[in-house]
Amino acid sequence: MALGATIYRVHLNLADMDRDYYAEHTLRLARHPSETEERLMVRLLAFALHADERLEFTRGLCVDDEPELWLKDDSGAIELWIEVGLPDEKRLRKASGRAGQVVLYSYGGHAAQLWWKRQQTTLTRHDNLRVVEVPESSSTALADIAKRNMRLQVTIQDGHVWLDNGEQSLEIIPEVRYGA
Repeated sequence: MALGATIYRVHLNLADMDRDYYAEHTLRLARHPSETEERLMVRLLAFALHADERLEFTRGLCVDDEPELWLKDDSGAIELWIEVGLPDEKRLRKASGRAGQVVLYSYGGHAAQLWWKRQQTTLTRHDNLRVVEVPESSSTALADIAKRNMRLQVTIQDGHVWLDNGEQSLEIIPEVRYGA
């Protein structure tokens, strides 16, 4: 019998001063049985960094031709495609052809740095791609605060992210590897 997804409920109070976006989001995230809490929380961080009423979590790991998150316009065209992890170049090339903007959030410390060194030459050919690395200390700290029910206050200013769950506060400084 296959294992089912674990549902995480998140109440996200967001103050993004870089984009003048202030909102509360009530989210339900499905954690695939093969997904770590670290990856789940990086997905949540990606949502916070691009939050919009139209931004949606997709079926993610369950489907090959969908990103982790996407934002579509009224006609159904993909404006923003967000990936998480260390995908192959072919997947990012395909995404770049389908979406107006593609953002990849890599994590994993040394593995992410090696992946970037191997992929950098081919990935920098895509003008609509942005690669952002979440430092290992930040992604593991995010995993440490993961709970099935979370209330999070997220403040974003000058590219820095402050996340507070009422018991702990984290500062996360994502590093832009490529793109504006």
